[in-house]
Amino acid sequence: MNVFDFAHAFFGDGAHWHGQDGIPTRVGEHILYSLEAVGIAAVIGLPVGLVTGHHGRGGNALASIATAARALPTFGLLVLMFTWFGFGLLPVMIPLVALAVPPILVTSYEAVRSVDPPPVDAARGMGMPEARILFQVELPVALPLILSGLRTAAIQVVSTATIAAYVSFGGLGRYIIDGLAQRDYEKVVGGATLVVGMALATLGVFWAVSRIAVSPGVRRSG
Repeated sequence: MNVFDFAHAFFGDGAHWHGQDGIPTRVGEHILYSLEAVGIAAVIGLPVGLVTGHHGRGGNALASIATAARALPTFGLLVLMFTWFGFGLLPVMIPLVALAVPPILVTSYEAVRSVDPPPVDAARGMGMPEARILFQVELPVALPLILSGLRTAAIQVVSTATIAAYVSFGGLGRYIIDGLAQRDYEKVVGGATLVVGMALATLGVFWAVSRIAVSPGVRRSG
């Protein structure tokens, strides 16, 4: 059998669409893990990136932090966190958040720094407070690049959230881990196909969000 035969057999089996190990349940778990990780990373990375980008200080420190975080081995960090904290969702969230923070942090900083100075200077000349300058002048122009950082982080997390299965959690990684252990290659191929499909769906979601959230003028200039 080839990969397509395995995938057809997996998705054609009605037993895979019901129950605790069914595709809807596993997809829901995977989405939940991914949303939690990206949400936490956004809460950490976006404010720091936006504020430092607005003031123009700390860029080198952010680059160093991002480089160090990207160098962390996700699976190794998972094992280490599981050793420290034991069973629970925390050992899964820490490596996923560490994976997602760098692209959000760096792109939000670069996005604000890339805004043309004249509108910012004009806003300051009018006496506009710094917070309003950031959110009303810089943020709308920087939004496309900020969304690209969030998109990169989300795709990385969706693709890596399979590690939750290594510490007995659910998600689509359950099919891959259990399938390898049972030598059930239909499960392995089916799980991998679902992960790829979810990553492509994430791209589609961010494309739709950018069409709605980014003003047409900014899109055209971009």
